[in-house]
Amino acid sequence: MKTIGLIGGMSFESSAVYYRQVNEAVRNRLGGLSSAEVLMHSVNFEEIVTLQKAGRWDLAAKRLGDVASGLEKAGAACVLICTNTMHMVADEVEARLNVPLINIIDETAHALKAGGAKRPLLLATRYTMEQPFYAERMKRHGLEIMVPDAEGRTATHNIIFDELCAGHVLDASRQRLVAIIEKAKEQGADSVILGCTEICLILDPAALPLTGYDSTTIHAEAAVSFALEASSDMRAA
Repeated sequence: MKTIGLIGGMSFESSAVYYRQVNEAVRNRLGGLSSAEVLMHSVNFEEIVTLQKAGRWDLAAKRLGDVASGLEKAGAACVLICTNTMHMVADEVEARLNVPLINIIDETAHALKAGGAKRPLLLATRYTMEQPFYAERMKRHGLEIMVPDAEGRTATHNIIFDELCAGHVLDASRQRLVAIIEKAKEQGADSVILGCTEICLILDPAALPLTGYDSTTIHAEAAVSFALEASSDMRAA
């Protein structure tokens, strides 16, 4: 089993989900008391948010690149940035590594295409919905994403940062997000991406007006598939 390196803490609420899902996936595949070989470096999210607000993505890239390099030196065979938004600097982080960076956008795109989706709604932070990095990478996979209108983007962003990242899950906010999805369905969306790693705390992808794709689960499963690839090959032999 290969060791999975996780860059966490953005927020720690979703990083806890990553840790649980990675270990559950290994146990489900290998049975017994099996669990994952994991290294996690959890950063101080307040420092990262300050850099986001200041537009200092260069400094954020250096910070996460340093963390990624540390995980590799400690023995990680792959690295995951456990947040969609910070994939804005994924290329810079990947350039610091000699091991694979498993990209959450690519893995989500693979899942969407496997499910036959073509025009997904993206629910995420304002940075992910409004900056071009996410849409452009999805376009490489032949997918044209939709985002909510300005009011919907503000509501979604605020629910993520003011509530979910602080551990607050409110029914009223769940209803607001479902209404945003219903509106997108009327406008032609055929699926919805839970494109912030905290959204799985409030929305069940199997209980939405559109087929839901939870980027956190997809990312965690991809890491486990990578980690167990050699083990699967040996068992098949």
